[in-house]
Amino acid sequence: MATPDPDPDRTPGLDPRGTLPPGGDTPPAEGGISGISHPEPVEVRRAWGRWPAVVIVLAAVAVSVMLIGMIVALST
Repeated sequence: MATPDPDPDRTPGLDPRGTLPPGGDTPPAEGGISGISHPEPVEVRRAWGRWPAVVIVLAAVAVSVMLIGMIVALST
């Protein structure tokens, strides 16, 4: 288990007093690589075309007509 305060005798980059010298071995504040790692896909401008919407509406109308027909048939 690692302790949050490591032993100064085993910590690299410290001077003999156990402190960091000015300009010591500290990591940089941020990475030197910028940008993205892979190209982004082309953005889709339209999510739905006309035909998928027509098919969905027709299917919904057909199901509702069948359900109404079943209700009418059971009630008589």
